[in-house]
Amino acid sequence: MTVKELKSYFKTTLINKYPINEINSFYYLLLTHYLKLKRVDIALEPNQLIQEETFDRLLLDLEKLSQEIPIQYIIGNTEFYGLPFKVNKNVLIPRPETEELVSWILNEIKDKRQKTEDFTILDIGTGSGCIAIALAKNLPNTKVFALDVSKEALTIAKQNAVLNKADVQFIQQDILTSTHLSQQFDIIVSNPPYVRELEKEEINKNVLENEPHLALFVDNNNPLLFYDKITDLAKKYLKPNGQLFFEINQYLGKETFELLKNKGFKNIELQKDIFKNDRMIKATL
Repeated sequence: MTVKELKSYFKTTLINKYPINEINSFYYLLLTHYLKLKRVDIALEPNQLIQEETFDRLLLDLEKLSQEIPIQYIIGNTEFYGLPFKVNKNVLIPRPETEELVSWILNEIKDKRQKTEDFTILDIGTGSGCIAIALAKNLPNTKVFALDVSKEALTIAKQNAVLNKADVQFIQQDILTSTHLSQQFDIIVSNPPYVRELEKEEINKNVLENEPHLALFVDNNNPLLFYDKITDLAKKYLKPNGQLFFEINQYLGKETFELLKNKGFKNIELQKDIFKNDRMIKATL
């Protein structure tokens, strides 16, 4: 089969599952993954033959796509903040909204970072390590720590730190049962589980059936569980005028704001993401 014929085969097989632009994206991602072909290469050589062994792998991946397994898990990698990241079923696939959180942090602290020699950041619930590693790469000489309860997630995060040559210290710790952190920090950031069980019907099937529920869902009756616990720890372990950053549930912006206010934080700011949803919040101790 040629690369041109493969594109038609992809469309025929997946058209009832995905929009055409997404099918085309899968096609190009997989050809890049297996054949190292760029779009221009495919356009210039549409009749290039695909070897049998590679075609068999592509058929297997096509079957996984038919089952709505995320393409990032199929090829085992993705990109976040311009950096490559390994991913598997033990970690969430990094989202564009979280890139916005990283940008916000970098913009907020760049001046402070220049004035402080010993600047420290803690990422709680690091998953793939995307937040911690992106911050470490963009803040040289900053001490970045990343914490997660999942041993399997930390294995991936450590691989991603090596892949990106990022200096991050990883800690396995259950934040919900923790009474202490390792030291004081200038910044604490977290993208904790925040999707309520009642919101499951809004979640795409490929997310719901593949990504780790441990990192996604919280009980309907206590949706701010992680925010409450992390904020209490931040009160003890943030340096004076230290900042706390969260990614949040879009429906609970007001409630998260009030939680931080009631805990004694100041300069609280709620920010929307590119989709105009309340998605991020920051506060100063």
